[in-house]
Amino acid sequence: MFAILIFVLLSITAQLKADHGFDVRHYLSTVTTYDVVKDIVKASANSTPDGCTPIHLNLVARHGTRSPTNKRMRELDKLASHLEELIKDAEEQNLSLEKVPSWLRGWKSPWRGKLKGGELIRKGEEELYNLGIRIRERFPELFEEEYHPDVYPIKASQVPRASASAVAFGMGLLNEKGSLGPARQRAFAVTSESRASDIILRFHDCCGNYKVFRKRQEPAVDKLKEPVLDEITSALVSRYGLNFTRQDVAMLWFLCKQEASVLDITDQACGLFSPFEVALLEWTDDLEMFILKGYGNSINYRMGVPLLEDVVQSMEEAIKAKEEKHAPGSYEKARLRFAHAETVVPFSCLLGLFLDGSEFQKIQREEPLELPSKPPRSRNWRGSTVAPFAGNNMLVLHSCPANSESKYFVQVLHNEHPILMAGCGSDFCPFEEFKEKIVAPHLKHDYNSMCTVHLEAPEQKPVATKASSPF
Repeated sequence: MFAILIFVLLSITAQLKADHGFDVRHYLSTVTTYDVVKDIVKASANSTPDGCTPIHLNLVARHGTRSPTNKRMRELDKLASHLEELIKDAEEQNLSLEKVPSWLRGWKSPWRGKLKGGELIRKGEEELYNLGIRIRERFPELFEEEYHPDVYPIKASQVPRASASAVAFGMGLLNEKGSLGPARQRAFAVTSESRASDIILRFHDCCGNYKVFRKRQEPAVDKLKEPVLDEITSALVSRYGLNFTRQDVAMLWFLCKQEASVLDITDQACGLFSPFEVALLEWTDDLEMFILKGYGNSINYRMGVPLLEDVVQSMEEAIKAKEEKHAPGSYEKARLRFAHAETVVPFSCLLGLFLDGSEFQKIQREEPLELPSKPPRSRNWRGSTVAPFAGNNMLVLHSCPANSESKYFVQVLHNEHPILMAGCGSDFCPFEEFKEKIVAPHLKHDYNSMCTVHLEAPEQKPVATKASSPF
């Protein structure tokens, strides 16, 4: 049995290496940059029917690639000090350092001495700027009007990297639409709600019961990740001759993700791990996202109902403007929002994305789902596709006057590609069916009653207790 296990692991590693040379940048969970994954999709079998015209667009996007936060930069400084101690201890014991990568000796954090972090970096600016250009080119009918903040409202959470992402997107969307400077830019408005009361884009910050659930659940999540971290820690100690701890490995994995996504360095921290170890570490990140932000518990996504209601309300207003033949320029044509993974992930769950039909039915009945399958088994739930940097969901409302089934349809695009809504069995869903099958089941949950912490709030239970077997 052991020999079979080793054979399977070696086969997977060989396959990963053979697959276009294995690029670790495809395996960074939610730290993956947008350009790496935006064209890697599971193609939808459906396309927009002839005779249909887009009349409104909703965008919910994550901020672009950012630098590490202040807390994480301090942790990297501590990692540098501990790596120095490990090498010094090995030298004092006269142990060979031949297997230790040269970059590890004397390594210092690239962000050492930096006082502020978490900001949108140039790569992130480009991700959103180019997204704005592509959306305008893809939907010229929606963006032919003269800009007005009531026609094209741009909203962001009150976090600088989100508002900066909104600005970068707006610059792309409205490029050459004004008279400012050589690029013919124009001014535009970005509005935000207070972080303390923004239940549209930062509902997780305002939901007391979610905070209670998350605090209680985090130790259990860490426990699920421990076997993988312990296995890889043992492998690294043997491979490099340094007495790494589980915490060292977790931080080296974090460093790998930051180096690869922010600095395009893939041969230092990332080079410490085999391709299969990278796949396992990515799975632990995806597992955490599933349990604490995704389908792992219904409160994770049902606290996002105010955002879903806002989306539907904008569509109903667009239909009313169409039916009543409002004058061009007098009604909204796109509602553009910029926030966080904690926004995009729950919103994707509210739409029933990355599920098959049976899983969607379980969610509707509030029954538990199995945790994402552990490598080498495949899985739909991957942070790199669900919510990479600049990851986004677009809901495009179409007018289809010749259609006998429905005059209005909703199409969902995830990272700019059509994606199946399990509740409709299609990416192109009649508006009334969209409201009945996807939206209505969530609306029985009131945000305030769901999120208000009572003196003896019932403990939220996770939907699953163990990961499915990898073999």
